[in-house]
Amino acid sequence: MKKWGLFLFLMVFASVNIEQFFQNKIHILDNIPNKIEDEETVERKMTKEEIYLGNLLLVNGDYPAKHESIKKDIIHLTRNEPMLEGIGLLSSGIYLSKEVALAFSELVAAAKEEGVNHFMINSGFRDVQEQNELYEEMGPEYALPAGYSEHNLGISLDVGSTLMRMNKAPEGKWIKKNAWKYGFILRYPEDKTEVTKIQYEPWHIRYVGLPHSAIMKQNNLALEEYIAYIKKEKTLSVMVNKERYTVSYYPISDSKSIKVPEDKQYDISGNNIDGVIITVHE
Repeated sequence: MKKWGLFLFLMVFASVNIEQFFQNKIHILDNIPNKIEDEETVERKMTKEEIYLGNLLLVNGDYPAKHESIKKDIIHLTRNEPMLEGIGLLSSGIYLSKEVALAFSELVAAAKEEGVNHFMINSGFRDVQEQNELYEEMGPEYALPAGYSEHNLGISLDVGSTLMRMNKAPEGKWIKKNAWKYGFILRYPEDKTEVTKIQYEPWHIRYVGLPHSAIMKQNNLALEEYIAYIKKEKTLSVMVNKERYTVSYYPISDSKSIKVPEDKQYDISGNNIDGVIITVHE
């Protein structure tokens, strides 16, 4: 009886740990084609301008940000302090997309529950003039030319810790492990410098939203690699945290009509190159 009791105890213990493991694991269970055209759809006319709008724009040395790519919901963070509870600001002149600020606030709240609570925002949205001044001051090794920085979009921010440098701070380690859950990616990882052409920046995070942040985390993809991956796959269906998403790429030349779901939530983002990415939340 003692052996059976021990056996049952071990089984219960194992099941609890297995359950905890899967609760903490990124749930991308399949890559099954699920074409939007197979659902009840409506026609939506797309224009070439939509290539340059959204949260999945690739901005780097080859693909500069356009003026129309700047997020329309840029806010002055100092004037919106309630949404930034527990977050320090390096200066009073920091701006950011409201959508991104809210997502970062959720990230910080979750980190605080785990005892990680010394976050600071060092930089957010920069206009072309500010980016140009930074480039002239810092040089090409530490800054990008105006128009070629993600900061010119309003969806990236430089995050610091009031304790120590981000590569050693608990805040930096927490972001590296958990930022994907809130739609963020570490834009310039240590092992992707050959892909991004940018040195490792443990402080620079970029908002792409779910499920994209989860797919990139699961497959260890930089944004450059992810954009190419979607373009190659055309359509993929994934499960993230028990929620199903279908991600589809469509090339856009001039104006074109594409089919979108009639009764499901969806988001459209350009890639800043040649097409749009439609994300359907099932």
